[in-house]
Amino acid sequence: MNDSSVILDSADAPQVATDETIISIDDLSFSYDHGKTNTLKNISLEIPAGKVTAFIGPSGCGKSTLLRCLNRMNDLVDTAAVTSGQIRILNQDINAPDVDAIELRKHVGMVFQKYNPFPKSIYENVVYGLRVQGIKDKNILDQAVEQSLQKSALWKEVKDRLHDSALGLSGGQQQRLCIARTIAVKPQIVLMDEPCSALDPIATARIEELIAELREEFTIVIVTHNMQQATRVSDQTAFFYLGELIEYDATSTIFGNPSKKQTEDYVSGRFG
Repeated sequence: MNDSSVILDSADAPQVATDETIISIDDLSFSYDHGKTNTLKNISLEIPAGKVTAFIGPSGCGKSTLLRCLNRMNDLVDTAAVTSGQIRILNQDINAPDVDAIELRKHVGMVFQKYNPFPKSIYENVVYGLRVQGIKDKNILDQAVEQSLQKSALWKEVKDRLHDSALGLSGGQQQRLCIARTIAVKPQIVLMDEPCSALDPIATARIEELIAELREEFTIVIVTHNMQQATRVSDQTAFFYLGELIEYDATSTIFGNPSKKQTEDYVSGRFG
């Protein structure tokens, strides 16, 4: 295996300083139908480490597809493929033949739109990824459970029922548990695909508060249909339309002084 792939094959991936580029997307096009049509068209952007980057745009614009490209979840779709361009994470081409998608996902975790705890105990949900990695030491697992649940603002609520079923938790608690499960394996990047869309306003506020805390330790990329949420939680915002990146800038600029009329029309509610 060549040296360039070591970053994504090692548990000791280097830390990237805040504001340095951690994800670089260069002229990326992506297709779900063997390249007949492109869902994403010539996307180029650089995502900084230690920040929250939001992807916004109307339904079907490609924002969730791009998010799934970042940890190769689209590999699970037989007809899907990158048709041109490149994604580099930690300076590694993630679609290179010698990069294993499972190894990649240790560094690039994902929280889905619909909370999806496993039908196991709260404890076993959190340690699932660690067990997959072959970690069996109870002290290590116990510590990971407490730390991850603390970071996901759930520890105080569940510490006395860790061996109860995760399915007995409320929706908001289940989503925070899924976040705990994601961060337990200590990724450097956390992808969130509309993590609040199935939650009530109170649970949504808790998740947004949690994102603000997690940005201290993780690079976060969030897809959201809620523009107010983007303004509250993100540092950078990318606006997509019909598979194209229309504008990418500081969130304050995108919502306060966008350079493209299409962006202005969308964030002002004129379409979408």
